[in-house]
Amino acid sequence: MNDAAVRLGYLAETVRLLHPGSGSPRAYTLLPHAAVPRRLAPRRWWHVGAQVMVPGEGSIAAYLSEVFSRPVETVLHVRPARRANRKPILEARSGGKRLAFVKIGDSARARRLVTAEAAALRRLAGLPLDTVRAPAVLHHGDWRGLAVLALSPLPVRRGRVPAPLLRAAVKEIAGTGGPSPAWHGDLAPWNLCASSDGRLLVWDWERYEVGVPYGFDAVHYFFQRALRRMSPSAAARACVTRAARELAPLGLTAAVAKQTALRYLIALSDRHAADGHAPLGPPRTWLNPVVDHEELLA
Repeated sequence: MNDAAVRLGYLAETVRLLHPGSGSPRAYTLLPHAAVPRRLAPRRWWHVGAQVMVPGEGSIAAYLSEVFSRPVETVLHVRPARRANRKPILEARSGGKRLAFVKIGDSARARRLVTAEAAALRRLAGLPLDTVRAPAVLHHGDWRGLAVLALSPLPVRRGRVPAPLLRAAVKEIAGTGGPSPAWHGDLAPWNLCASSDGRLLVWDWERYEVGVPYGFDAVHYFFQRALRRMSPSAAARACVTRAARELAPLGLTAAVAKQTALRYLIALSDRHAADGHAPLGPPRTWLNPVVDHEELLA
């Protein structure tokens, strides 16, 4: 089954979940088009392609209209279905402006992630952060048994993040744990960008955790970039061999840096196992050769 078919199948499930009513249907459009479905947006006169009729009464849009005390339209992101942490993601819009990004916890795992992100962001909101800017929690509630988390939109910009800014963010995030380091949990290129005021905009805090080895975020960022140009096994080896160079600016010795990289790779594998998801393949193909090799050298 191709990507478009997978997305459309998951979209149909999501529409039934978020628009359970039967009356007052409204026309929506798949954008940019049905062959490459990325967003389901309210129909406009300039849209091309077939209409998708979606019920409006008793929908998530009606609920968000009550939350924000104004008429709200929703744009549904048509996401891949083959994700361990998949969940519906919406844009709440009113008067042509984006009010919020909305995450829907539609499964036990997704509800836990949504709840964890809300808690993490509330924690961060009470801290004096100089480098990192995170979204604000605008609403966290329950609708028809689904967890709903509305977050303030960040002014996302494209472009590579300067290394000094990334390092400063890693240090600041670690410091949010107080005496015990914390990490963002998914500090990857697609979850951050540099802002015009010199800070780092960071979103998707659902994997935030306190009590991890200092430097996990830096290793994760390196690993995710490496996966874009090499196999998981090669990326894992690169993590270990480049650990000293990547973590030296954070003040870690070469020996500690290597152990940090190894512990990160094991922690990531454990996360995938807990999610019942193996995006990198079985650990024996990408993790074990690296860990076993280092044990032999120890």
